[in-house]
Amino acid sequence: MLAVGIVLLAPAAAADASARRPAALWEMNERPGARTMVDSSGRGLHGRIGSDVHTGTRVRGATGFRFDRVEPDSPPPRPGQLATVRDAGALDPGTRPFAVTVRLRTTHKFGNIIQKGQAAAAGGNYKLQIPGGIVECVFRGSADSLLVSSPRRLNDGRWHTVRCARTGSGLTLTVDGSTVARRSGWTGRIANSWPVSIGGKTDCDQIDVGCDYYAGDLDYVRIDAG
Repeated sequence: MLAVGIVLLAPAAAADASARRPAALWEMNERPGARTMVDSSGRGLHGRIGSDVHTGTRVRGATGFRFDRVEPDSPPPRPGQLATVRDAGALDPGTRPFAVTVRLRTTHKFGNIIQKGQAAAAGGNYKLQIPGGIVECVFRGSADSLLVSSPRRLNDGRWHTVRCARTGSGLTLTVDGSTVARRSGWTGRIANSWPVSIGGKTDCDQIDVGCDYYAGDLDYVRIDAG
């Protein structure tokens, strides 16, 4: 059962975990035409950039990746729309504190931003998505599924930094340095054999399973664990 809820909170700084060495950091500042997404954490978790992802895109003072809009549920699937990183233990939450941070800019209102695993994946999954321009963060584990949502739409064409943190007490969603939503509970263990997928799903056909391709820009993605 998916537990859904939002509690608005006073502004607060992001957790001090952001000051530690990340489990992975993809700065997305590769040159135009690049096909390797470099991990700046020093852990070597480099990714593959799909042929339809626009790298070296400069917009509003940032250099990042641009993902074109693809009509939902319109076959065939387009794996070139994704950036992917091979499975690694550092990218699985397990039972430890775990956070995913993205800096995004979009005017669209659909798509999965980042995920590891899908809804029925053995071992659970986590993802950030943006239905209706509202960013949602989902962590599904061995004990429960929890979801938090931004209280306002973020598809306003401005850059926004979104951080979702899973701890032993629940999920916390932070937008531009302010905590905007929290959900209490414990997801249990999350560890699967799937790659990290940025920009949509890897296992989809656009008929029975939509690929949920993200449309917009990403400046960076960071994962913190432990």
